[in-house]
Amino acid sequence: MTYPAPPALREAAALALQVWRLAWPAIAHMLLLTLVFLVGRGMVGRYSTTALASMQICGTLTWTIVSIFSATSAGTLAVVARSVGAGDRAGAAAAVRVSLTFALALGAAVALPVLAACGPLLRALFPQAGAAVLDQATAYLEIVLPVLPLAFVEAVAAAALQGVGDTKTPLVVATLGNLVNVAVSAVLIFGHLGLPALGVRGAAVGVACTMATEALLLTAVLLSRSGPLPLRAAPSPSAAALSPSAAAPSPSTGAPSPSTGAPDASSASDQRTARKADAAALARVLRIAAPAFAERSAYHAGYMGFVAIIGLLGATAMAANQALIAIESVCFLSAEGFGIAAGSLMAQRLGARRPDDAARVALLAALMAILALSAFGVLFALAPRPLLLAFSSDPELLALGARALPVAAVAQPFMAFATVMGMGLRGAGDTRTVLAVTLVSSLLMRVGGTWLFAVTLGHGLVGVWMGSTADWICRSALLGLAYARGRWKGLTV
Repeated sequence: MTYPAPPALREAAALALQVWRLAWPAIAHMLLLTLVFLVGRGMVGRYSTTALASMQICGTLTWTIVSIFSATSAGTLAVVARSVGAGDRAGAAAAVRVSLTFALALGAAVALPVLAACGPLLRALFPQAGAAVLDQATAYLEIVLPVLPLAFVEAVAAAALQGVGDTKTPLVVATLGNLVNVAVSAVLIFGHLGLPALGVRGAAVGVACTMATEALLLTAVLLSRSGPLPLRAAPSPSAAALSPSAAAPSPSTGAPSPSTGAPDASSASDQRTARKADAAALARVLRIAAPAFAERSAYHAGYMGFVAIIGLLGATAMAANQALIAIESVCFLSAEGFGIAAGSLMAQRLGARRPDDAARVALLAALMAILALSAFGVLFALAPRPLLLAFSSDPELLALGARALPVAAVAQPFMAFATVMGMGLRGAGDTRTVLAVTLVSSLLMRVGGTWLFAVTLGHGLVGVWMGSTADWICRSALLGLAYARGRWKGLTV
């Protein structure tokens, strides 16, 4: 005899399925975005060592700029998902429209000055890199930077679709973008089909084409008649309500009366009202995005200090650390996928005034991420050398990495919880709490802890990963406390 599952268990299973349906395309999407740069580096490495060294400079700089200045996407996801949950798709569309425009303008404002000062800037930041490396890095950036605003647009457009609950479209578009990158880069880097071999410039053209392809396709989806939001409706819904002459019923017939006043004045009034509505929508997005921007800036500042400490340990430790980061990146990107699902679903439920459901979503997504990353952690602990052999056969590197990877294994459940909770709180609009936690964890625990364990106590690369693990443990504790306090449930977005 079989017994039906209790209602609470059925509800949890249904919610877990909903989280997974959003999470797996988001995980694959994040992996594909990373693959664009990995493929470029792999091809350039086969072309020449100097070109590969230049990618370490220009690739890192590009990633840092995009990561920091695409923080607008955090505000877009939070406002869109909250509006969709409240049944206000017109409000969500207004937020997306202004976010896309702002992302494009911000991208231009950031990319153009960097482009103008590219050569002197690189020489100041990397004085020991060598003229040949700096020349190739400059050549790469001169191609990528003019297209960089489209990377900001892609981030906002993807976040808008994820806020609606569509994580599959960004995945499909990222797949097409990767195909474009592989095809263009392979032809132009090595000079196939009768074209000259462009080396690092060919990789830059591949990345630029990928940025343009993904941004244009995602924007086209949002603007299409079958899109998830009414973006093609230019006037804000509030414009008609606030305009006294809009569709006013005739006293005698009850039908809308024709305009009897000056049509130009009425049109100007509607335009002013629409501009005010757009300004209000942008203000909503930026209220969430501004702390997220500060958070990413703090994270990258801490990361640069973290990297500087690793640089003190020697070339072998630096190479081993790169292999370890590549191995762990699968875990981090998987946690981010669960975090995207958590942020979207939490915001939708808060918009529908169901805060307890939002709390359940956050906890369930975090538990699912913990299970997934703990499985990876077991693999790290049991088979460190086979994993490292994929990147190098150097005996010293293998021995060094094999001692550090079990420490990374300890960090995985904490990384899972902290990443999902951080992204969930961002989706709920509580980016200020995430900023405060990042300031404490990145600057104090990661940098300070790494210096303590790696340099002061002399544990070297193992100490680096002890500092990183201390960071994730601290983040988990602080974000868990913020979740438990529940202040995020009452925030207005």
